Amino acid sequence: MATTGVAVVTGAGSGLGRCIARALLAAGWHVAAAGRREHALAETDVTVPESVAGLFEAVYQRWQRVDLLVNNAGVFGPPGAVDEISWPDWRHAVDTNLTGAYLCAHHAVRLMKAQAPRGGRIINNGSISAHSPRPRSVAYTATKHAITGLTKSISLDGRAFDIACGQIDIGNAATDMTQQMSHGVPQASGSLAAEPTFDAQHVAAAVLYMAGLPLDANVQFLTITATKMPFIGRG
Repeated sequence: MATTGVAVVTGAGSGLGRCIARALLAAGWHVAAAGRREHALAETDVTVPESVAGLFEAVYQRWQRVDLLVNNAGVFGPPGAVDEISWPDWRHAVDTNLTGAYLCAHHAVRLMKAQAPRGGRIINNGSISAHSPRPRSVAYTATKHAITGLTKSISLDGRAFDIACGQIDIGNAATDMTQQMSHGVPQASGSLAAEPTFDAQHVAAAVLYMAGLPLDANVQFLTITATKMPFIGRG
């Protein structure tokens, strides 16, 4: 039986985050949409601990609980191999993609443990780069592999508190960030090739399915890609 409640969605100012937030709202969830791109959103920088703490305090003051966290905020960062990425660019990717997810989960889990009824769900936006890298994507790939470890640890540690945690790994959903794919992106062979994309609404529908499960059921990992994208057999 599907459930609804209070959801926090990060990176909700555009792209996948906006689609997910709108889908949750349409399904009857109360949604705190957090991001940095639009003044209408809660202006939250997930790399700043005080900003994240303020977000969850505001959610608690309004609704007294949080039932769902969708950790969606993330950046690709500039392309480069490990000898080419600068320290500031590396830190920006790690701070946004990994530390931001940790900070949001930190506050969400604290609330989920203390509230009545207890528990909740966290859905982390991984990537197919959590499985296999693109060329010259070391910072992004490393953080997305780390998200898988974060997901597994939260899932394990949350069991005793009725907290479920799963991960959605997405390949080539059509957003502003993936427009370049139709013009050609680097392949493992060294060539450039256009890659297919798919409607981002399908990602939102997948998140809705994961979010709507009762807390005694969990989608641990869900991978959704454009059918013809070069992922299976990459390289």
